[in-house]
Amino acid sequence: MEYFSTLDDWLAHCERLHPKTIDMGLARVKAVAERMGLKFACPIITVAGTNGKGSSCAMLEAILLEAGYRTGVYTSPHLVHFEERCRVRGDIVSASDLIACFARVETARTLNGHEISLSYFEFTTLAILQLLADAKLDVVILEVGLGGRLDAVNILDADCALITSIDLDHMELLGNNRESIGLEKAGIMRAGRPVVVGDPVPPQSILDHAAEVGADLWRFGQDFNFSGDKLQWSWAGRGRRYAGLAYPALRGANQLVNASGVLAALTALRDRLPVTAQAVRNGLSMVELPGRFQIIPGQPTLVLDVAHNPHSVAALTENLDAMGFYPCTHAVFGAMADKDLAPMLARVGPLIDKWYFCDLPTARAATGEALQATWAALKTRPDVTANAYKSPELALQAVVKAADPADRIVVFGSFLTVGGILKDGLPRLSAPHLAA
Repeated sequence: MEYFSTLDDWLAHCERLHPKTIDMGLARVKAVAERMGLKFACPIITVAGTNGKGSSCAMLEAILLEAGYRTGVYTSPHLVHFEERCRVRGDIVSASDLIACFARVETARTLNGHEISLSYFEFTTLAILQLLADAKLDVVILEVGLGGRLDAVNILDADCALITSIDLDHMELLGNNRESIGLEKAGIMRAGRPVVVGDPVPPQSILDHAAEVGADLWRFGQDFNFSGDKLQWSWAGRGRRYAGLAYPALRGANQLVNASGVLAALTALRDRLPVTAQAVRNGLSMVELPGRFQIIPGQPTLVLDVAHNPHSVAALTENLDAMGFYPCTHAVFGAMADKDLAPMLARVGPLIDKWYFCDLPTARAATGEALQATWAALKTRPDVTANAYKSPELALQAVVKAADPADRIVVFGSFLTVGGILKDGLPRLSAPHLAA
C-alpha cells in the first residue's frame, strides 16, 4: 500500500478520518494498539491536569536526563511544528521518524480491510507512542492531552500518575465544575500504583476515586510539601528531603507547586528510577519550556505565555505584577471562542494599557473583533485602547511600531497565538524609537 511522503500530508489525512472528540471510548484505540503490538518495557509516568502539565513534564525530563536516563516525552499541543510533541533523549524527533510510525498506525488501522475509526488525536498519539516504544528508553513521560479517563494516552497503565492543578476548562467535554473535571482527570489512576495530586485544594472526586480504585495517593500538604524564602526552597516527602534548592529555571511563583509534584512523583518511583540530589538541582536549574511565562529580553521586553483559561491567566497576572514597573503594557491576545473569556480579560485587565486582539488560523477561534467586543462589554479603565488584527504577527508588528523601548509586551492566550509569534524564530525586539 502506498502511503504519504510528508508529515503534513499525514496530518491532513488524520484530520479527515474522524471529528476530534473524546467521547467515543478507548476500545477502538486499544484495538489498533493491539494490532500494532504496542508495548513498553520501561516505567511510564502520565501527567494530567488543567494547568502545569507541560511544565511538569519538562521538569521530570530535565531531572531524569541529568540522572543519566534515556527519556522520552510526549506533550501536546505544539507551538509551531508538530514534531515538538515528541522528544527522545532531550531532542525533538524528526519528521521522517514520525512518518514511518504514521504508516504503521495506518496499516494496523486498516488491517485486512477491517477499518477502525480514529480521531486526529488518537491517530497521532498512537504514532508517537510507537516511536517511543521503539526508542529503547529508560522512562517515558506522557502528557494527557485533555481529559484523562477517555484520553488516548490512558490505554497505557502508568507506573506513576501525576495530576496537576484542576480548573474550569474544556467544560463542554469534561463537565462544568471542578468535581466533574477532577473525576475525568482521575481516570489515569491505577490500583496499587502511586498517584501524585499536586493541586493544594483538589476536588473531592479525585480523592474519592483514588480510594475507590486503591491507588497509592500522594497528596500535597499531607504526603509532601515545600517551603522557601527569596533565595532558595526546600521539599520534603515520604522518606526524602531536598534542602537549599535553587528556584526552577521556569519563571513564575506557580512553578514551585509544579516542581513539588514532580519531586513527589520521582520519590514515588525511586526504587526503579533513583535520582541524586545533584540531578534534581541541575535539572531544575536548566529546564526550558517555550511559551510558559517566557521573558525575552529586548526593547521592549517581550513576555510569551500560553495562558488560556481563568486559572492560568490569574497566575500570569501575578507573575506580571511581580515584574515591577513598566510605563506601558501592551497585550496581544487570541483565543478559542469556547473559552471563558470575560473572567480572563477582567483578571489581567488592570495591568494592560493597550490591547491588540487577533484572529487565529482555525475556525474554533474567536475573531479579534469578537474578542474586542467582549473586552468592551466589561467597561474597564476608560484610558485603555484596543484594536483588532488578522493575525498575531500583524498585531505584534503594530505593537512594536507603537511601543517605547521601556514598555512591556505580553503575548498570551492560545498556543496558536504564541506559536504565531515564534514561527519565524525567537523575536528580538528593538523599538523604532531607539533610532530616532
